[in-house]
Amino acid sequence: MNWVWVAMGGAIGSAARYGFARLWPAAPGGFPVPTLTVNLIGSFAIGLLYIWLGARAGLGGDGARLFWITGMLGGFTTYSAFALESTLLGFSGMGVFYVALTLAGCIGLAWLGKLVGTFLLAQA
Repeated sequence: MNWVWVAMGGAIGSAARYGFARLWPAAPGGFPVPTLTVNLIGSFAIGLLYIWLGARAGLGGDGARLFWITGMLGGFTTYSAFALESTLLGFSGMGVFYVALTLAGCIGLAWLGKLVGTFLLAQA
């Protein structure tokens, strides 16, 4: 049954990512704002959900974690697109900025998501 949770979440996350890219397409060779944005949003969400679902294990347990974190956010965020776009931008100023911003932003937002999740749990 676990693979069903991952597949359902992944389908929704992938469709959401595709829709986001269609609403805000990046120009060829331009700064990849759509990929950066979904990766930043997904990093914050995974930090938040990691704390929230861990504390609320009775609310679906492994199924909820597999659906939301592995499936939905795994399908929504995209390391492969980040890797490709980084190589296409190369070692230009924009390319180095993109890599640095993505790494620092995603790690920082995952940390912030965990912090917000912990704060929200303390309020509940």
